[in-house]
Amino acid sequence: MTSLLGAALLTLTLMSPALAFVPIGGGASSHVSITGTALLQKVAETCRAVADAAGHEFEPTGSSPGELVQACLGPTAPGDVSGAKFHSALQEIYTQNGLVDRDFVNSPPHHFNSEAFLEGRGLITEGVAAIKANIQKENFKAARETLGRVLHTVQDFYSHSNWVELGYTEPYVNLLRPDLPLENLADVNTPTCRDCANRKCPNQILSNILNEKKLTSGYMGILSSQKPKGKCSHGGESDLTSTTVPRGGISKDERSSNKEFHDAAVNAAVAASLQLLEDIRLVAGNHDFLRMMGIDRSSVVCFVIDTTGSMSDDIEAARSVMYKIIDSKKGTQDEPSEYILVPFNDPEFGPMIRTTDAEKMKREISKLKATGGGDIPEMCLSGLQLALTGAPSSSNIYVFTDAIAKDIALKDTIIALMRSTKSTVSFFMTGRSGRRRRSLASSSFEDYKDLALASGGQAIEVSKSQLPQATDIILDTSTSALVTVLQRAAVAEQETFPFVLDESLKNITIYVTGTSLTFTLTNPAGVTQTDTEASGKLGTIHTVGNLRRIRLYADKQSGTWQINIQSSQPYTLKVTGQSTITFIYDFVEKFTGPHSGYAVLSGRPRADQPATLMLSVIGRKGPTSTTIEEVGLVTMSGPEVVTNGTMTDMGNGEILVTVDAVPDGEFVLILKGMDTVSNSTFQRQSTTQMSVSKVNIQAAVENSVEPGKTFKLPFKVMTQSEGGTYTISARNDRDFPMSYPEALTLLSGEYANATLTITPTADTESGTDVTLTIEAKSSSGIDSNYAVLRLSVVNKITDFIPPKCEVTTVVANCPRDVSECGPFQWELSANFTDENGTGIQSISLIQGNGNFSHTTLNASVVQSHYSASCCSQIVEIAAVDKAGNVGKCYHSIVRSHSFPTTTLSLPLWLCLLASIFVGSTAFDFQI
Repeated sequence: MTSLLGAALLTLTLMSPALAFVPIGGGASSHVSITGTALLQKVAETCRAVADAAGHEFEPTGSSPGELVQACLGPTAPGDVSGAKFHSALQEIYTQNGLVDRDFVNSPPHHFNSEAFLEGRGLITEGVAAIKANIQKENFKAARETLGRVLHTVQDFYSHSNWVELGYTEPYVNLLRPDLPLENLADVNTPTCRDCANRKCPNQILSNILNEKKLTSGYMGILSSQKPKGKCSHGGESDLTSTTVPRGGISKDERSSNKEFHDAAVNAAVAASLQLLEDIRLVAGNHDFLRMMGIDRSSVVCFVIDTTGSMSDDIEAARSVMYKIIDSKKGTQDEPSEYILVPFNDPEFGPMIRTTDAEKMKREISKLKATGGGDIPEMCLSGLQLALTGAPSSSNIYVFTDAIAKDIALKDTIIALMRSTKSTVSFFMTGRSGRRRRSLASSSFEDYKDLALASGGQAIEVSKSQLPQATDIILDTSTSALVTVLQRAAVAEQETFPFVLDESLKNITIYVTGTSLTFTLTNPAGVTQTDTEASGKLGTIHTVGNLRRIRLYADKQSGTWQINIQSSQPYTLKVTGQSTITFIYDFVEKFTGPHSGYAVLSGRPRADQPATLMLSVIGRKGPTSTTIEEVGLVTMSGPEVVTNGTMTDMGNGEILVTVDAVPDGEFVLILKGMDTVSNSTFQRQSTTQMSVSKVNIQAAVENSVEPGKTFKLPFKVMTQSEGGTYTISARNDRDFPMSYPEALTLLSGEYANATLTITPTADTESGTDVTLTIEAKSSSGIDSNYAVLRLSVVNKITDFIPPKCEVTTVVANCPRDVSECGPFQWELSANFTDENGTGIQSISLIQGNGNFSHTTLNASVVQSHYSASCCSQIVEIAAVDKAGNVGKCYHSIVRSHSFPTTTLSLPLWLCLLASIFVGSTAFDFQI
């Protein structure tokens, strides 16, 4: 590893005491640093493998996420690359990792407390099966969330058990191999610890336990001090059992308890994470492994298209712009990483079509035909719901329709999903057709405008003949490293909006939507251009329908610009550009317990307390290349109200922001700072509107569900306002049957408990993820809140035995002097079998520079053959069965340590556990 790459990995690994982890004890390591160390090493290895296969070097130019991603994607594609997608993916994992300490604080299996070894391994086995299935279905977000929870449990084993006290330095393979037994467990009647009155004993484990290599873990009591006689405690102020003889605790969460054991537990946890990461890479393949980690081109094109009878022209315009995106951006960093298409009609909508193959998307969109319809309302929001739950977070989604929504009841759910995913939705609304109109007073085009504004998108009204001219906005936003500088909505009035353009910004575009308006744009030097100048001194202006698109010239000046708008009607303003200076954020709340921290909110922040958010700023050369000067919440509509927050620097670009006075109504986040690379001021703004609520909903998904089985999800609701009856509603994007209480009676400040049941159909494919939205609304309708959760549907796994490898022949007539290896060859033959299993799905060469081939995978015995120069002395082959178990075969012709026939088997589920990085979550493994 080069020194520069090493510095990059170290910087990223240390980049996040943020979200839900607060370090306790000087010098301690955390779940974040452990998983970050392993993850970044494996990411670097994967990127290097991809680079080698493509024939170029993997050489990051610096330590920032963007520079790492750009190096991984390769040097040939021109354009800027943002590290935000990579960083966001990592934060998702850490969020779920930290929530284990809040949602399952009193669950021994989740932390391997109280000798719950079998139950803990059961959680790992079930979780990894879900991760594997999700990856195969390309449901990467669901995979990351489960991964965060499972990894927490895996790492806690090394801190909370006596594994390292027994002298072991490598991971406990049986823990990660459900086909192998957990051996030599201390039973409940076996004493395991001696008393430690001062709670500072270096090793409390009884000598006979150590000699007999008995495995035990500390008992943890948050509500009770009781534990079986003679058993070890976890230890710490929150553990009530630590005062019961034998007193003390064996937790290695903090280095201060025992530096030697703490460090040993850290090393074992890192090694276990590396094993998992390698397995997941073998099963997923390099490309999907990196996609799961958010290392991909950031642009995603997602179309939601009305296919009713009057939409022929609209479909043709959408098809044309899709072709233009594919053809014009091919081979650049702006080339979309994924294409998504969701048609809707009445009463049908979907299916959602997802592909990374541009030519396949061309074929799919060419199949769309305008048919059916008759009455105006269509299932627009149902189609949009599929897009929001299926597209990656922070996607740009474009909706084409000429009809109002028949399913307007989904509006609150759509808003919840937009806030949860931070995706931007823009509507292209063509003139109302002559179709027979059904009376639907509760729905209108204004609903689309509300949704567009709530997500930071545009609501563009044009005639059908004008639509092809309006779709340039899709070309603008289907790009890498897109940032928003300013976005506002205003009523009919005259107002001046200042905004700061920095040196890093490219392709700057200003959008003004509305009717009966005029504007004047002014640059820092005082040069102006009015709306009547199509090609003026500052840029070009294109007007179509209610949209004015202003594209600034490339030689724009950095500094403070302003646009003065005068209108007799409501209008919106948005300023965007391309830049690798960006940020990601989440609203969070502090939680207490044995390992307190910050948890990301799944709904709206509480109205009765300051708003707290975690902010990660991504500069052009890493976090040190920016200085943040101001962070605040600003109202989107009406008179501008800015409330600045108090910033706490968490290091390496992570900032905890506390806003005491939250604005009324809808607001967004705005930040200003200094780019030290160019020494220029920059301004960035979030796009998703948020507001506060006095209602709070808490729910957590503990495990997956089998097809045809009923899943019970406990949840609880509280209000800080006056109590009363609150309406409960729930929806899922798969339309699976659910039951839940339709109303709850709440007392102010007290949680009311409830249970939701959901039953996936028996034919649901394994790996399907279900997005579930729960909403609680006051009887007056004034206040409400929501929770958005993901549930994985996974077939029950019964095959845990990996494929077997038998090396049958090795012919190696190689010279003893390696320097003479050039003219000589060696070869190996091996057989792979998966007896009584699900069958072999793939066989691949993972180490070696020779030629590799194998017979058909359908055979009971798959024969493989490898030949290579004697200069390439090692070969490693991996076989993956259809249940995701991995078997590996390794052979070396190095004479000093050659390995004869070798069979190495690692279950695939082991792999899927390890895609984690550093970021922010509470973690009781303070390693």
